[in-house]
Amino acid sequence: MRKQIIPVILLFLSLTEIVSLFFFALQDTENRQDMILINEAVQSIQNSWNTLEMYEDKTGLDYVVLNQKGTVVFRTKSGLNESIHSAVLHGDTILDLYTGDLVIGKILLNNRSLLIFQSQKRSLICILSLLIFLQDGLCIGYTFYLNRTIIHPFQKLKGFAERIADGNLDIPLAMDRQNLFGAFTESFDLMRSELKKAQKAEAKANADKKELVAKLSHDIKTPVASIKAASEVGAALTAEERTRENYLRIIQKADQINTLIHNLFSATLEELKQLSVTPEDLESKELNRLLENADYLHRSRIPVIPDCLFYADRLRLQQVLDNLFSNSYKYADTEILLSVSKDKQHLFIQMEDYGGGVPVEELPLLKEKFKRGSHTEHTEGAGLGLYISDHFMKEMQGELILQNGIHGLRVTVVLSLSGFSTADISKTKHDSYLLKNHT
Repeated sequence: MRKQIIPVILLFLSLTEIVSLFFFALQDTENRQDMILINEAVQSIQNSWNTLEMYEDKTGLDYVVLNQKGTVVFRTKSGLNESIHSAVLHGDTILDLYTGDLVIGKILLNNRSLLIFQSQKRSLICILSLLIFLQDGLCIGYTFYLNRTIIHPFQKLKGFAERIADGNLDIPLAMDRQNLFGAFTESFDLMRSELKKAQKAEAKANADKKELVAKLSHDIKTPVASIKAASEVGAALTAEERTRENYLRIIQKADQINTLIHNLFSATLEELKQLSVTPEDLESKELNRLLENADYLHRSRIPVIPDCLFYADRLRLQQVLDNLFSNSYKYADTEILLSVSKDKQHLFIQMEDYGGGVPVEELPLLKEKFKRGSHTEHTEGAGLGLYISDHFMKEMQGELILQNGIHGLRVTVVLSLSGFSTADISKTKHDSYLLKNHT
């Protein structure tokens, strides 16, 4: 950039020097011409001294001729200084006129330097104004050129790099081969395209992995629990010791599988919130099958479910119910009181065990990651089930509410009826309604 500015400065200096030389040459020429004309006027006056009344000036100079007494004997025009005193004050040139060696009078040459200076000043101002105008035009044009070819393209590349760093790969970079960065523009946009493809591929791989985790947890957990329950029944009914040992070994292996499932959840915990939840309208009879699948030990009696359409993801709702029944089996190990009701906007699934509940101060913490009740410290578990279930319910525009009931822990699953959302009523009114109607 500096190399391009230097020629402009040199050009401006050269123009200034040329203008200065022009004015010096002009002034010197005018001075030489004035001296010649003055000598010519003096000689003509001296030669025509006796006939000055008929004399006609041909030099074009402005002057007054005085005799020895100071009387004006000739003037080229009126308005000139006609006395030596006024001529001295004005700076006029005063020369003696001779006839031989005798002074016969004086010539007062009007001082033209002021007029010449003013004329030169006006010319100089005009030329300098033109030079300044040209200089400003060059500067503006050069600035515009730099902005168009360097600054603006660089800012575009900088903004593009910032968007790429923020993960925004959707906006392409406009290509312009006319600027200095044109060769890089296409390469940068190709980089963006490849990064976007890689990002999509990675997102799809992660989504597939999460879906696999969710499906495996659902598909494996329920049959393993059924195998364990059947083995416990078999171990209790058999009379042969060897058969009982085999049943106990099956129960042990089922517990190991459950541990592996919990470890799998723990390993993918940071990505679980990105599991897809796709709610749809479901008939209430679907809920009957979901409850039957979740309560594989038949600890509850499924009540009559009101006819309605509710809004939920079948797979995610099954996971929520599986987790709630599994927690009840594990921590309370009692019968479960189950009820289903609805109002104008919501369907309520309420289940309560007979385990005595949990301390009140621990209730708000149960839906957080790795949080478990103090009564579960000797029971196997990762503290993830309620956290995941709460996330699924929120994604289905529902809610998961934990309370201490009359006999034990009471869990209420709130589902939105089709056409409504839990956001349609305030949280305060909703909790008040639950406490009043489901205690």
